[in-house]
Amino acid sequence: MSDVKGMKIEKLNAKVSPLQDRVSALQDSVQNLNLKVLDMQYFSLENNDDALAYYEHLNLDDPARYIADKLLETNEPSGNNPLIPYEGMEGDFKLNKIKIMNHKWIIVDFSDGKYWGEVLLKYELKDDRGVDFTLIDHLLYTRSN
Repeated sequence: MSDVKGMKIEKLNAKVSPLQDRVSALQDSVQNLNLKVLDMQYFSLENNDDALAYYEHLNLDDPARYIADKLLETNEPSGNNPLIPYEGMEGDFKLNKIKIMNHKWIIVDFSDGKYWGEVLLKYELKDDRGVDFTLIDHLLYTRSN
């Protein structure tokens, strides 16, 4: 009887061991992904307490969202966004993806649906909650096909 129990235990251990190895590998993957996320968040207003301190007196719940919303308001209903120094070729250039890096700089992706580029902006969030945006640099990607 004890031989039967021993064989059952061996069979179960044979099944458990690869699962334990798989769990360990998945835990390593999750840890690596968490480190990558932290690395990607390094340049972000939301995770920069020193930069956020500049806006404490404004009592904004989410300064990054507020600034991004103000930036998106510059997308004209028709016509190109005035912060983009190019004329759209397949439509109007509009701002899309926004990364607020700190209390001074923003990098933004723009597109007309076919062509795309990026702009680097300087911004100032003023005490009256107005936001001024200034173009620092820009690029337009060329299509290879």
